[in-house]
Amino acid sequence: MKISKIVVDRDLCIGAAPCVTVAPGVFQLDEENKAYVVDPKAADDETILLAAQACPVQAIILYDEEGKQIYP
Repeated sequence: MKISKIVVDRDLCIGAAPCVTVAPGVFQLDEENKAYVVDPKAADDETILLAAQACPVQAIILYDEEGKQIYP
């Protein structure tokens, strides 16, 4: 699996921030306490997947190189 795109659904995000804890170089919280992608290359794919899986509301959507959704 190769992650090529990371999307944070800001309507779903509740600012719990486990993504920031797992992959702080990739995710941060903005002034609205919503996650956003800082640098998609700051962590390996396994860490990014773990960060997405840690989200309690599945607000992080991952896509492969072909544009297919691979998580959730």
